[in-house]
Amino acid sequence: MLVNELMQSNLVTIPSDSLVSEAILSLADAHVTGLPVVDGNLHLVGVLSTSDILTAMAEHSPETEGGAMFRDVLVRDLMTPKPMTIEPQAEVKLAAQQMLYANVHRLFVEKDGELLGVITQSDVVRAVATARV
Repeated sequence: MLVNELMQSNLVTIPSDSLVSEAILSLADAHVTGLPVVDGNLHLVGVLSTSDILTAMAEHSPETEGGAMFRDVLVRDLMTPKPMTIEPQAEVKLAAQQMLYANVHRLFVEKDGELLGVITQSDVVRAVATARV
């Protein structure tokens, strides 16, 4: 089975110069744990995950209110740059191995620099559980 058969192509992206508070709303609205971060040309430049946000929260004092903490923080300041990518024609097994060995939850699917979708650990597990792989 190929990555393009399991990937999700209806991505919600966020510009790198957006506020983290906006990204938090996008994460919640889309019911996802990570957003691809794009530049002005819609090229993938990073990923902002709930882990990135929780790490930033843990590094602040307990007196800081959650929402106030991110009032002036830009996505590019918290994102993980250079997220892992994979080609749409790659085997799902390769995607699973890359996620396992790199300890990441998602790979963004790109072809010739164009962001096409994302494949997550959940997508692979769902395919195995429903005997699609």
